[in-house]
Amino acid sequence: MPVPLLPNNPREWIQRARSSLAIARCRKPDIYREDLCFQAQQAAEKAIKAVFIARDLPFPYTHDLSDLLLRLEKSGLVIPDKIKSASRLTPFAVHTRYPGLEFPVSEEEYTEAVDRAESVVQWAENVIQDMES
Repeated sequence: MPVPLLPNNPREWIQRARSSLAIARCRKPDIYREDLCFQAQQAAEKAIKAVFIARDLPFPYTHDLSDLLLRLEKSGLVIPDKIKSASRLTPFAVHTRYPGLEFPVSEEEYTEAVDRAESVVQWAENVIQDMES
């Protein structure tokens, strides 16, 4: 288990992102893929917010990854296209968490969600590490 850090430490947010990513990878027969994709979205969201904290920028309490990334971009940070594509995770923050709002998540959608989340977490870690250097 990670040692908790202060909430204003971007490393704490990265640890939380890694925790959500670990849950997203936890494939068991009695876990809905929709719930795993929610955790993938959460991993990406926490990682992006870690970058806000590292850059000493306030962030809105939103699940909209496109909005968060656009705000970072407007602050002068270059956001790679691969990271921008993580905005496709946003619907998993709400719509798939409740029965009947969306169609079931396919295996392909699940794999893509986890891959996108992993990319965002790694990117955020690199941005933070570069800032600390």
